[in-house]
Amino acid sequence: MQRLSRGFTLIELLMVLVLVGLASAVATLALRDPDASRLEREAARLSALLESARAQSRASGRVVTWVPGRGEAASSDSIDFQFKGLPETETWPSRWIGPGLVAQVRGAKGLVLGPEPLIPQQEVTLQLDQQQMTLRTDGLGPFVVVSPDDPPGSP
Repeated sequence: MQRLSRGFTLIELLMVLVLVGLASAVATLALRDPDASRLEREAARLSALLESARAQSRASGRVVTWVPGRGEAASSDSIDFQFKGLPETETWPSRWIGPGLVAQVRGAKGLVLGPEPLIPQQEVTLQLDQQQMTLRTDGLGPFVVVSPDDPPGSP
């Protein structure tokens, strides 16, 4: 008795469906919202800039503050943020990487970065369209990204 194969078995079809499902899940996870990625990059960049300015403030003994722009439509000569109190000989960034980002300091006009080793608890919220990200310091540690659900006093 010779049996001819005329198609796929149920197990073979199920295996193909599982592989297609896994491949689509991996592809979906790999594709991220570009605005969310940009917001994360800007938050990491700002955190590094704030810590650099904080170190510069401690080293020079000068009071350094970071002040965000007013969130108006950016023109070619406007600034998005600025560091006040740093030596004029040093050039610090004053623009976001891309347009549309707005920063707001909670409870103040700007962030005080030094020269004291212990600064007040502070936080700044970055917003790009409908997405938000918050950077916070407890005053002793560095500025870190926190969840929007975290209470204001937590680092």
